[in-house]
Amino acid sequence: MDVNASSWLVILLAVMAANLPFVNEKAFCLVPLKTARKPFAMRLAELAVLYAAIGGIGMALESRIGTVFPQTWEFYWVAAFAFLVFAFPGFVVRYLRKHR
Repeated sequence: MDVNASSWLVILLAVMAANLPFVNEKAFCLVPLKTARKPFAMRLAELAVLYAAIGGIGMALESRIGTVFPQTWEFYWVAAFAFLVFAFPGFVVRYLRKHR
């Protein structure tokens, strides 16, 4: 897989993973909860775990291409905020849209 395809794959996976906590009521899409609605703190925890998982996938793809470049804290903050921006459509559908 070339650099262009792997970078688009990571972006596509990040968009899907960022919206995943907002589209279902199970913990990590696997474990049903005892409550009717999933708490917002659980959704944030899922976002954090999925952010780390997508970062690991990105590092694995980068290591297949060549040397993994060292990153500083600024890179991780920008990536985290980009992940939150990717999660915005799921947040809007879950919390801001009127459900009839």
